[in-house]
Amino acid sequence: MLTNNDILKKIRVALELRDDDIIEILKLNDFEITKSELNALFRKEDHPNYVPCGDQLLRNFLNGLITYKRGSKPESGAKKRGDL
Repeated sequence: MLTNNDILKKIRVALELRDDDIIEILKLNDFEITKSELNALFRKEDHPNYVPCGDQLLRNFLNGLITYKRGSKPESGAKKRGDL
């Protein structure tokens, strides 16, 4: 079974993200994390400084990743196609 830490690691490798990129992605969703806190997530489970990745952190990362890749949401009052 994959843990949240495994998912985060796999996305990091697949998208070739650096620590700074991940920190920036989390900031896009108003989630602050330090480099040392981030590195603790990527350690092996048997390492003394290992920290499990919580659902909230992964959720904020995935939501921030959407903004990072697509750009920010359009304003809610913006006209959509067909609203003419």
